[in-house]
Amino acid sequence: MPEIVALVDPEGAVTGSSERYVVRRDNLRHAATAVLLRNSAGQIFVHRRSPTKDWAPGCHDAAAGGMLLYGEDPRSSAARELAEELGVTGAPLEPLGTNRYEDDTTRVFEHCFEAQWDGPVCYPDAEVVWGCWMTLPELGGRLRDPGWSFVPDTRTLLDRLASTGVRDYAEITRG
Repeated sequence: MPEIVALVDPEGAVTGSSERYVVRRDNLRHAATAVLLRNSAGQIFVHRRSPTKDWAPGCHDAAAGGMLLYGEDPRSSAARELAEELGVTGAPLEPLGTNRYEDDTTRVFEHCFEAQWDGPVCYPDAEVVWGCWMTLPELGGRLRDPGWSFVPDTRTLLDRLASTGVRDYAEITRG
């Protein structure tokens, strides 16, 4: 069964749909979700993407997420992706606004959330191959290392959160 993805305009309004492979092949602007997973100590879960992913394979990431299916609600998509990628279910999702990222390999309008979780993390669908909890300053230090591969859309999201003073994300700049 092909995945039918929501296509959007630059402001995130749904304009149509297309199959996932066409979205990737033609670099169509699409909707997605991104969930930053934090624990009660304030650490963020950082993981490495599978080398088989169709975009940014093998890169590190701090957001669980993916393409928004056509007709799917962003919050439902975020909960689905969090369960699929990190095995986390039932964690309340707090909105963090939206993030737009575009380059010559992807054009995405993301609905962003944060979830707090102190339970186990696992990788049920094998989209993730490794992960650990990091403090925000530790993540900031890694992000400044040019040899550390990290997905660019989440980097943009973290930069926006740090620069606009959302919650404690400015601590990323202290790493």
